Amino acid sequence: MAQPHLAPLGASPRSPRSRALLCGALGLALTVPASAAFAQGSCKGRPNEHTPICDTTHVAAPFAATGWKTTGLDHFTMHAVDYKKEAAFYMALMNWTLRSDDGKQAVLDVGDVGTVVIVGGYTPPPPPAPRVLSAADSAALAARGGGAGGAGGAGRGGAGGGQRRIPQVVWDSYSWIISPWNAKTVEAELKKRGLNPVADNSGPAGCESFHVKDPQGFDLALTNGCYAKGRKSAKAITWSEPAPFAATNWKTTWLDHISFGVGDYKTEVAFYEALIGWKPQGDEGSQNEVWMCDDCGNALIRGGNVLSPNFDKSAPARASIDHVSFGISPFEPDAVANDLKTRGLSVQYDIGIPGVDAVAHIKDANVNYKSFHTTTTMGYNLQFSNATKKNRTVIIAQP
Repeated sequence: MAQPHLAPLGASPRSPRSRALLCGALGLALTVPASAAFAQGSCKGRPNEHTPICDTTHVAAPFAATGWKTTGLDHFTMHAVDYKKEAAFYMALMNWTLRSDDGKQAVLDVGDVGTVVIVGGYTPPPPPAPRVLSAADSAALAARGGGAGGAGGAGRGGAGGGQRRIPQVVWDSYSWIISPWNAKTVEAELKKRGLNPVADNSGPAGCESFHVKDPQGFDLALTNGCYAKGRKSAKAITWSEPAPFAATNWKTTWLDHISFGVGDYKTEVAFYEALIGWKPQGDEGSQNEVWMCDDCGNALIRGGNVLSPNFDKSAPARASIDHVSFGISPFEPDAVANDLKTRGLSVQYDIGIPGVDAVAHIKDANVNYKSFHTTTTMGYNLQFSNATKKNRTVIIAQP
């Protein structure tokens, strides 16, 4: 049963108002520190909130809006050291369906939600040098309970998952279905905006798509629905790769959110708003939760603030999908946790409220958002939740 909304339509659990409502309903308003209760990012409820460091001004669009609307996810592309093992993990845990395997990559359909192309041959970067925390950073970390999630949870869209090693996989491209679609018009409009589109019709029959780079260099494709068109009629195939554990009874039913870490989040938000109609829902000063489409979830775009006096304009552009969260059914917290534990997988609870004990409150009827993080075979942070189109936490008025 869907949990009742505690926040008004259009509000996110990150907003101060909805967080205060939720904490009050849990009887936690007086015990949860404001810095944890009000924000996942580094501004809302923190000392820098009302300073130039956390400027929440919306930056200008990089070009004239196209008028295009995102209507759905076509596919993600990821590169893995061992694509077969990573694919087998998703097939067993999330019940994604294997559409094809050509010996170099596997194509998996995520129910009616989308498709994932897992390509082999990935070489991970070397591990970063150990970070030396300043006294201020150490104090801030201690005030947050020792980590981004606080007690018992990562906070929705937060660090989550407890990653301890360099992932052997990277999600490095996504493709979105847009409307209206006319290949010649789309190509011309992209060129008019200086985006240098590269045509790619190598997918299934009838595929038309163009790749461009977003302002931070991430690979973005716009398409007429290359993989989506054949998703319902695709026949599952079998292969020799053994499953890492017994399959669950889960069904992936929703793309909950994408956590997108970038060097300059404001410019990214303005780009996607102008190009494919994503709608920002509230600038926090270090991040913005962006509504992508009616039949898909939200993008949490976070990173440096170009309007901050501390922003390093000489730093190289960067963009990465930190993690992806999918809605699953059935979702009963004890059953999901048990499914993970009996399969030897890591379990991290997450109810989207940093600083609140997610383990203690994940079954609370007043908690709308419930989720878990785990780590895939190749070390990626995967999240799954009770989120659906019906109970999504970011809802906008439709024209």
